[in-house]
Amino acid sequence: MRIVRQKDFVTGLLYIALGVAFAVASYGYRMGTASRMGPGYFPFWLGVLLAAIGVMVLWGSLRLHAEPEKLQRWAVRPMLIILASVFIFGAMLETLGLVLSLIVLIVGSSLASPEFTWRSTIINTVALIVFAVVVFVYSLSLQFPVWPTFIAG
Repeated sequence: MRIVRQKDFVTGLLYIALGVAFAVASYGYRMGTASRMGPGYFPFWLGVLLAAIGVMVLWGSLRLHAEPEKLQRWAVRPMLIILASVFIFGAMLETLGLVLSLIVLIVGSSLASPEFTWRSTIINTVALIVFAVVVFVYSLSLQFPVWPTFIAG
C-alpha cells in the first residue's frame, strides 16, 4: 500500500486529529445518556464521527497500484486575504453593524480570487446581506446591530 492521493491523506490526518481532540476535550464534561444529554455528549460523538470520517478518507487515499498525485502548493495569499476579511468582519461587527461588516467581508474575500468580477461581487453582497438580515435578525431574532451605532443611535 502506498499513498496515492496526498491531499486526501493529509485531509484524513487533519480530520482524525481534530476529531480526537474534540473527543478528548469533551470527555471532561458530564456525558449523560442519549435521552438526557450532558454538555459533553454532543461534542464527544461529533469528534468520534469526525475521526471516523478521517479514517475513511485516509483509507481511500491508499492504493496498491496507481499513479500517485502530488500535493499541490498552498495558495497562501488568498488564504491570508480571506482570513483577514473574517477577522476584520468580527472586529467591525459591533461598531459598524451587520450590513457594513458583511460588505467588507464579502468584497474583501472576493479579492482573493481572480474569478470574481465586480458585477458578481455586488450581486453576492446584496444577496448575502438580504439573506443574513432576514435569517439572523428577523427570523432568529439575534441581537446583531444591523447599522452602525452612529446611524442607528
